[in-house]
Amino acid sequence: QVQVVESGGGLVQAGGSLRLSCAASGNILSIYDMGWYRQAPEKQRELVARLTSSGRTNYADSVKGRFTISRDNAKNTVYLQMNSLKSEDTAVYYCYAEVATTRWTTRRDYWGQGTQVTVSS
Repeated sequence: QVQVVESGGGLVQAGGSLRLSCAASGNILSIYDMGWYRQAPEKQRELVARLTSSGRTNYADSVKGRFTISRDNAKNTVYLQMNSLKSEDTAVYYCYAEVATTRWTTRRDYWGQGTQVTVSS
C-alpha cells in the first residue's frame, strides 16, 4: 500500500506565491518520476511539472519561469514552488509518484487526492 498526500494549497492573490508539498509513504522500494498535474473546472487534467529520479525536469509552457519543481529523495517528497501566480493557475493540483513496491512488480503511478489552489485577480 502506497499513500500520496499533498499539502500547501490555498487562496492567494495574483502575483503571489505558494509552495505545494507531496509526500509518498508506505510499501515503497523505489520512486521514479514524481510530479504535479492540475485540473481546472471543465478542463482536462494537464501536466504542470515532472521531475525524474535522475533530475530531469519537464514543465508546461504556461508555467515555465514561474514554477519550480524539486524533490527530497530521503523524504520521498516533491515540492512545487509557484511564483507570480495568475488567475489561470486556479485549479486542483494533483501529485503523483511512480513507485515500485517490490523487485517483481511493475512500477505504477500513485496519486494524491488533490489540493485546491485559488488565485484571485
